[in-house]
Amino acid sequence: MKVMTRRSLLTGAAVAGATLVGARAIGSPAPAAAQVGNVPLTYEEHRVVVIGSGFGGGVSALRLAQAGVPVTVLERGLRWPTGPNSETFPRATAPDKRLLWCRSSPNLFGRPLMFEPYTGLVEAVPGENMTALCAAGVGGGSLVYQGMSLQPAEAVFNAHFPQELDWQTMNRVHYPRVAKMLGLAEAPDELVASENYRAARVFADRVRRAGLPLSKIPMPIDWDFALAELRGEMKPSYTNGDGAMGVNNGGKHSVDVTYIAAAEATGLVRVQTLHEVTDIERAPDGRWTVRVQRLDTTGAVVERKVLTTGALILAAGSINTTRLLVRASAKGLIPDLPDGLGTGWGTNADRIYVWADPSAEFGAPQGGPVVYGSLNWDDPQTAHTVIQASIPPLALDPRSTMMVAYGVSDGRGEFRYDAARDDAVLRWPREGDSVIQNGHIGPAVHKIAGPDSALLDTNALFPSTWHPLGGASMGTVCDLDGRVHGQRGLYVLDGALMPGNTAACNPSMTIAAVAERALDNLVAQDVGTLI
Repeated sequence: MKVMTRRSLLTGAAVAGATLVGARAIGSPAPAAAQVGNVPLTYEEHRVVVIGSGFGGGVSALRLAQAGVPVTVLERGLRWPTGPNSETFPRATAPDKRLLWCRSSPNLFGRPLMFEPYTGLVEAVPGENMTALCAAGVGGGSLVYQGMSLQPAEAVFNAHFPQELDWQTMNRVHYPRVAKMLGLAEAPDELVASENYRAARVFADRVRRAGLPLSKIPMPIDWDFALAELRGEMKPSYTNGDGAMGVNNGGKHSVDVTYIAAAEATGLVRVQTLHEVTDIERAPDGRWTVRVQRLDTTGAVVERKVLTTGALILAAGSINTTRLLVRASAKGLIPDLPDGLGTGWGTNADRIYVWADPSAEFGAPQGGPVVYGSLNWDDPQTAHTVIQASIPPLALDPRSTMMVAYGVSDGRGEFRYDAARDDAVLRWPREGDSVIQNGHIGPAVHKIAGPDSALLDTNALFPSTWHPLGGASMGTVCDLDGRVHGQRGLYVLDGALMPGNTAACNPSMTIAAVAERALDNLVAQDVGTLI
């Protein structure tokens, strides 16, 4: 079959003159298609394309749709529907192919995981001195995060974010809006008092003894699901700590069942799964070209697409948004991108410890997800958070549990284009977070654990982060609403927009709140002109 040219196809689409909703124009023929070898090639036009369906993508899709704007969301991963007694997600004690994204490094937790290729949940992206862990699937990182939903203190926020974001307004409007959407709630005392949550009580007691602050952590959880498990009404998913890679029983208010579900309910949002974006480019007419490969669940390409849009929102996560932009800059696909692109990248000072104490009687199983944390936020320059996280269910009491920490740090890495790999590669300084990790987080963790405990710092063995941030940061690359400087109709609204940390909190609440603030402004200022 003769391959149609891009110009002829786009001209034909323009003549059709229909309003585009999702992937097809209402009342128009199917998108134009051609054939290259055995793989079909399809051309489509869209008003707004959002790459990624995590916090930034979910907020963007919903708020634009509520403003009457049709949106197409491209998600490289799968949908992961849950429900009582389902087996949607892989269990932490028996990982399988569902855990690993098909193009991931197999070295996910410091040792290779060998599975048949599958469009699974987590991609490990190795760089120099650091491996970043990224999610795939409708809902993005909210599928596999524990769910800690922390709003930074004012002084810490103002020390690490531009003052123009206006913490007071975000505190009054945008953080509460996110909290309502996610249905945040603390674990009920009835649950914490149960046998399965002994490890949480041990942690709380040790924090108090150490003279450190103790708080229950707001979580996007319907805790009635966990109480139902204790009553034997569902097989365990929360109460045995087996929800590290997703909660099978449901009740977790992840982005797919909150923002994305509400967006799709408007009738103006279409989420296209198994759509992996390979390149983005400024089209000759000033719009945006998005090159996509549609996959099967093994990662094989079954269709190629070229999408054209007037407004492109990058929400693929810090790593993949930055990689797309750095590659586009290096290859001349998007001229004149800001000089700061690829810089300002940080790990949120992540640290994960295995805490062993034979005298502690942590219990087995250990219920989850997170119940308690110690928020050490008095000094904005050394602020950090330590939380207890359960170990997945084992046959015997392991006499161990986990502590996870994050904080503020000046350590920053950058992405540089590698032509041989046709990819942007992370370069991270070997001691990038050492000041906060060794000088403040480490002592706090040891103080909580006590002198008779043993602590294994897993990041010392395998430097990694679940909270990659920056690369297209506000100020240097984008304005506070995610508009890329000098690039009409191009936006970044995910972790790449953050300034390398999120003020001693895990990033989810702040990414979502910043996106909520941005969409208020974009709807008021850009819809009808740029969007």
